[in-house]
Amino acid sequence: MSYRTTNPATNEVEREFALVAEAEIETAIATADAEYRIWSARPLAERVSIIKRVAEIYRERRDELAEIISREMGKPIAFGRGEVGISADIFDYYANNAETFLEDEELTVASGGRALVRTAPIGVLLGIMPWNYPYYQVARFAAPNLLLGNTIILKHASNCPESAAAIAQIFEDAGLPAGAYINLYVSSRQVPAIIADDRVQGVSITGSEAAGRAVAEVAGRHLKKCVTELGGNDPYIVLSTDDLDGAVKGAVLGRMANGGQACNASKRAIVVDDLYDDFVEKYVARMAKMIPGDPLDNGTRFGPLASSGAVDELIEIIDDAVAKGATLHTGGKRIDRPGAWMEATVLTDVTPEMRAYHEEMFGPVGVIYRVDGEQAAIDLANDSPYGLGSSVTTTDPEQADRVANALETGMVVFDGPGDSEPDLPFGGVKASGIGRELARFGMEEFANKKLLRWRA
Repeated sequence: MSYRTTNPATNEVEREFALVAEAEIETAIATADAEYRIWSARPLAERVSIIKRVAEIYRERRDELAEIISREMGKPIAFGRGEVGISADIFDYYANNAETFLEDEELTVASGGRALVRTAPIGVLLGIMPWNYPYYQVARFAAPNLLLGNTIILKHASNCPESAAAIAQIFEDAGLPAGAYINLYVSSRQVPAIIADDRVQGVSITGSEAAGRAVAEVAGRHLKKCVTELGGNDPYIVLSTDDLDGAVKGAVLGRMANGGQACNASKRAIVVDDLYDDFVEKYVARMAKMIPGDPLDNGTRFGPLASSGAVDELIEIIDDAVAKGATLHTGGKRIDRPGAWMEATVLTDVTPEMRAYHEEMFGPVGVIYRVDGEQAAIDLANDSPYGLGSSVTTTDPEQADRVANALETGMVVFDGPGDSEPDLPFGGVKASGIGRELARFGMEEFANKKLLRWRA
């Protein structure tokens, strides 16, 4: 295995990077551990100043950074610029709020005396990051933890070596000490030993359910704190609306964000009987107009998938569904040209014996289900191993509240698709993972909530 830039628009390998040797891993852990003692002791104002400079550099290099991920994983460059922007916003958000988030919390002690809780760092952390949002995913892990005083070893996805290097360079250019953030090109096989090392205090992974289970198993065996942000099969529930066109537009935007390669994409549209036929017609018409284009073209809204293997996997799931009775309304095929190109696809009549019912489809495939009412929509939405996000469209505020309470998800958005903002917590339940990122919650996952108690 190696780290390589394989352009999904052409399938050409553009750059290749060798894995680090075992001795380099040992050096990295030792360096991060030594720097932790120094970095965590620096005044918060100094850490804030460096992280604010990180945000500035992201914005200064916006076009360069966006072009890198267009070549690495096929993100249309306009959306790449957007990803760079929200990454900078995350660094700014934590820099601007770190002092407030890290304030001591006074406690009321029934037996007398005084007590407070102080939020302190815990040490070296390992971050294992995915390819679908190469900058954003790192930002939401690194920003709060560096400000808290932890140090980071980062394993990025093997198809994102150039963006991984660009991130490390930004930290260096902003004045972050060399041992506070270390980018390592390591294989999945090398990860367990890093987690097991006594100097590493926690691990955060964003990725597939299988990867999350493997990492959590090792972390649990070694009593390490673990945050897992994994897959999703988010429902987009439509119960009533005065604007069906708007509801359909939201469903398609939610499904096709990042070419459908988002854990919180609106993968399942669940629509009541009286709206279903019109919803399907409008949804299919919109999806049929989604034609993939050159990711380096400013006008492209939908590019290639990240890899040819991802296309193959989706085609297998679609073919399985159609063979078992699902209706294919549009798409469903690989586009016959070099690269990881696939048609936008819509399925209906999907049933539990099909892979498409339970599995997460990471790409441009929308599935629409018909239900006869509120409870049936809830039951179908919850009939999933995942529980990340969800969307609810209804004109009845009381119904919205009931449905939100009943959904087994970590997030509920009303009247639109799911999204992500620096000041809103992000995370799920069930097989979608453990823990939260962003907002103040993201600064508390890898923290020592230390009690200070005075008896007199």
